[in-house]
Amino acid sequence: MATMLSSLALPRCTAFSPTSSDSIGLELTKLGQVAPRSRPNLSESFTVGVATESRIAIPCRPVETEHVCGSGGGKLAAWTSIKQERWEGELVVKGKIPFWLNGTYLRNGPGLWNIDDYNFRHLFDGYATLVRLSFRRGRVAASHRQIESEAYKAAMRNKRLCYREFSEVPKPDSFLSFVGDLTGLFSGASLTDNANTGVVQLGDGRVLCLTETTKGSIQIDPDTLETIGKFDYSDNLGGLIHSAHPVVTDSEFLTLLPDLARPGYVVARMEPGSNERKLVGRVSCRGGPAPGWVHSFPVSEHYVIVPEMPLRYSAHNLLRAEPTPLYKFEWHPESGSYMHVMCKASGNIVASVEVPPYVTFHFINAYEEEDEDGRVTAIVADCCEHNADTSILEKLRLKNLRSSVGQDVLPDARVGRFRIPLDGSPIGELDSALDPDEHGRGMDMCSINPAYLGKKYRYAYACGAQRPCNFPNTLTKIDLVKKRAKNWHEEGSVPSEPFFVARPGAIKEDDGVVISMVSDKNGEGYALVLDGSTFEEIARAKFPYGLPYGLHGCWVPRN
Repeated sequence: MATMLSSLALPRCTAFSPTSSDSIGLELTKLGQVAPRSRPNLSESFTVGVATESRIAIPCRPVETEHVCGSGGGKLAAWTSIKQERWEGELVVKGKIPFWLNGTYLRNGPGLWNIDDYNFRHLFDGYATLVRLSFRRGRVAASHRQIESEAYKAAMRNKRLCYREFSEVPKPDSFLSFVGDLTGLFSGASLTDNANTGVVQLGDGRVLCLTETTKGSIQIDPDTLETIGKFDYSDNLGGLIHSAHPVVTDSEFLTLLPDLARPGYVVARMEPGSNERKLVGRVSCRGGPAPGWVHSFPVSEHYVIVPEMPLRYSAHNLLRAEPTPLYKFEWHPESGSYMHVMCKASGNIVASVEVPPYVTFHFINAYEEEDEDGRVTAIVADCCEHNADTSILEKLRLKNLRSSVGQDVLPDARVGRFRIPLDGSPIGELDSALDPDEHGRGMDMCSINPAYLGKKYRYAYACGAQRPCNFPNTLTKIDLVKKRAKNWHEEGSVPSEPFFVARPGAIKEDDGVVISMVSDKNGEGYALVLDGSTFEEIARAKFPYGLPYGLHGCWVPRN
């Protein structure tokens, strides 16, 4: 899922970097140990050589998490803060990891939901924790590290909340500080840079962690997880917020900037090696009173699809000191729901259609339908759609996630399929792409084979549900042709986003592996590797501590 305001953080950690074909060098920060938050000097490190001939486990002191037992009586760590800023070591593998899997999987997400005794309300409030899995020669090393956003550093330094998070607002010390906070809200100064939502590799190799504030774009080192610094956009497009999920390829970075002053969306493109976003075009909202929340958006080969949900940004709610059930948003079904289609080349709007009400965090993919003469007649766009039910936001309050374990309270969701005609028709379609019971009426946190981005595709990987549950608790492979799903489930566990990595040279769309990180019911965690075709488990690698839940990831291949 994601946030409108988020964070990132941290000091120098070392990499899982091979020094020769016969050995793997692991530089471990205090070998298998971690640096507590109260001790910011994290400079000590030393190196351990691990011979490939003999498989050994790096001795690790377990990293603690603050366990909160749910009604099931277990020690699920998914919704608990990790106590140490960083850890690194090699994991013991059960099963067999393919030798071709050669690179780094990075996962971003909230991992710290408290400042001393002050506890955050919402899943999306947590300070960002970056987790790294480095695969080489059938082995895997892992590490985690807090991202050193200004919001995180200020909170650790002052022992209190200093920036506005998704549902949290700093408590003013005086009337003057209250006025200053409001002024800072409109200037962006009081908005968080807590980049706890996504992580992407740009076409030039730089790696960014992101959230929905533009200031929350932070560059990190994918080998050490070190926070390099703020990613400054060198253009005049402005904008305090943007889509947390840009569309990134080897050749471009596309993003949406909601315009709260003149309700609409700016579509912008950034080329590899540049920090300058260039205007592609602008879409004016057809409904009001503000733009709809746009956490993600899809693209086809030639078009950008701009969603306009009736879940709209709310200036009134942004000014409130205490959150409403919809937080920074308001539900305006009477304002209409729309899908706009913009030409990538010209920036012109080629279609703008009204569709049934919808609520989605994540779009899966989009592609162009053609007639027998090769003319594009429609756009098909798929998303994880929550049946126009906004209650999903309230279900993600931490107290609900911790207290309703085992209860069947997860709102229904489906693969929502939009069909947007390009013949000038004013109305578009929204239907279920397959029977939602195939995946337990749970659907979110999706990935596809990136070679099929913007193209007609068959398979999607996501988190589904095996009920009763209060949160997506399965991994599911969706076959959009046969309209069937294969599901992986382990009782009491909470898996994070399944990320597909294609086998080099693969021809079939599902020839590869799916990586997820799982928090299990016993308070432990592990990295899971599934066969992308059969969707059967082929390996898992256990962490020496429980994993907080994470959001989105990316794959950084090893050159």
